[in-house]
Amino acid sequence: MAVVTAAEGALLDRVLDTRYHKATSGLQRRACGILHAARMKTSWGQRHQRTLALIEGPELLASAERYDLTGTCEGRGVRICAIGSAHGETNGAGAGHARELVDRLIAAAAQDGAEIALLFSDTVDDAIGEGFEPIPGTDVMLAVAQSPRHGAPMTMVRAGEERDLAAIVAMGRARAAAFRFHLDRDVDFVQYALTSKRLLAGLGRANARQLHFFIAEEGITAAAYVVLSVAGAEWTLEECGDRDASGARVGALLQALIAREPMEQRPTIRGWLPHGFVPPQVTIASAAPSAHTIKLRRLDSTTMMPPLAAADVLWWRSDVF
Repeated sequence: MAVVTAAEGALLDRVLDTRYHKATSGLQRRACGILHAARMKTSWGQRHQRTLALIEGPELLASAERYDLTGTCEGRGVRICAIGSAHGETNGAGAGHARELVDRLIAAAAQDGAEIALLFSDTVDDAIGEGFEPIPGTDVMLAVAQSPRHGAPMTMVRAGEERDLAAIVAMGRARAAAFRFHLDRDVDFVQYALTSKRLLAGLGRANARQLHFFIAEEGITAAAYVVLSVAGAEWTLEECGDRDASGARVGALLQALIAREPMEQRPTIRGWLPHGFVPPQVTIASAAPSAHTIKLRRLDSTTMMPPLAAADVLWWRSDVF
């Protein structure tokens, strides 16, 4: 009979072997192992992330990451079981085994008091996601207006530091309050997200990708920030925040970063933006349904919740594991 167990030692190596062959990150197998170990050593990862496997005797049938999250839904705090990297072994029953593992993890989470399950994946099999409702998302391409001074705007810009995380959390909570559903992002969560993105950049091919974390400050306090993954002229906005509801400082940060790295071709900037948040220096050049799949399932049948539209949810790309 198949059982669910923590993936450790030799079993973890087998899980990572499978994940390496199916991953879209572009990392080599050794780098995948380093990334996983480093994430698990963070303060947030130690408390909230587990690698689990479905096995039968010596056979590995499926594996997944389970994340224990909290969030806010309809103005009320909820516990969330999030599942990522759900994969079955490469045989005809692989999807069925992955679905069995997901179902078992959800059942255990519901018994522990979780009210919502999330499924994160950009390659998830439809059979694994059966019973989940997709949360629509939009990938946008951003155009940033050139500063009228034809250079960097008068904005105090510096590299982000650990001391800025509390201010970043406060900005995020203020903006999230207007949305029907969002994750609770504390200092450890934000640090985990930044660490993951830095590792993805550092463990890839030399000079192929960088992570930029910049702050606009007032006095010595962070007043706005941006986190960008940079691959040549392709910039991906992972997350951002601004004490100003208009996002004007975020727009100025983007202008400053473009001006400090002059190039023949201006960067292409892609990302997700919360509904209603477009800095005045930014326009949305194009939009398309997101390729990254986020699906939700209510575990408490007594709680009725109308389907979530894109405008109801606050997500950053950093929130998707």
